[in-house]
Amino acid sequence: MKKGRPERRLPRWFRMEMPRGEEYSRVKNLVQNQGLHTICTSGNCPNIGECWNAGTATFMILGDVCTRSCKFCSVKTGKPLPVDPHEPRRLALSIKTMKLKHCVITSVDRDDLEDAGSEFWAATVRTVQEINPFVTMETLIPDFDGIPERLDRILDAAPEVISHNLETVRSLTPRIRSRARYDRSLAVLQYLHDRGARTKSGIMVGLGETANEVIETMDDLLAVGCRIMTIGQYLAPTLQHYPVCQYISPEQFEMYRKVGLEKGFEHVESSPLVRSSYRAEKHVKK
Repeated sequence: MKKGRPERRLPRWFRMEMPRGEEYSRVKNLVQNQGLHTICTSGNCPNIGECWNAGTATFMILGDVCTRSCKFCSVKTGKPLPVDPHEPRRLALSIKTMKLKHCVITSVDRDDLEDAGSEFWAATVRTVQEINPFVTMETLIPDFDGIPERLDRILDAAPEVISHNLETVRSLTPRIRSRARYDRSLAVLQYLHDRGARTKSGIMVGLGETANEVIETMDDLLAVGCRIMTIGQYLAPTLQHYPVCQYISPEQFEMYRKVGLEKGFEHVESSPLVRSSYRAEKHVKK
């Protein structure tokens, strides 16, 4: 592993097609016309073409400006605009128009709000459920500083899956995550699991971690009741972000997938282009 020497040339197994197609254009126009934000665009997701052509998207609520400045993330950082009270209904109607069977909702961190946006989160989930009673949902939530009352609001809204990402292994967390803490994220997942939620988490690799650290992270997640895990290759959004230390081979990703399943995960999505909401519809049912 080349620590301290960033890798910039993509290896041969990275083949990302330019997004195109009639369905992709329809979803893109719908998102733009409704003033919605998606992590597909804000996070520069490499699967945007595949997902949007399948008529699915991961929606990002509470604006597109984050109050945290994680070293891996391409979402804008700064002072967010005021919360848009019409966003939940606009999102719910768009999901209906798209005729989705499953949707993923995430958000920027809103540490500027008194409750970190947890009430708005709960209102959004309930509005989507009311307008789309047959749509299943995954909520990819921030840590809400680990405050139980905030997490309870998400639990009370009862999405089918509640996801919260560790993002990386323990040793690298202080370097790349802003304000978030490894053990606090584990505590959030533990709290959600103990109250009956189906939980999920994901990490990026290629940041300088070892294989043993990835496997230790699996053990940490299993210990707090998490049974769904995603593992994908980190790609630096710009040269100003944390550098890629290594491109992990497809064979190594497959090893991680097999180890995770052997250890007791129900689902492990592990390959270079996997992102936390990739094929999320498969993770709803036990």
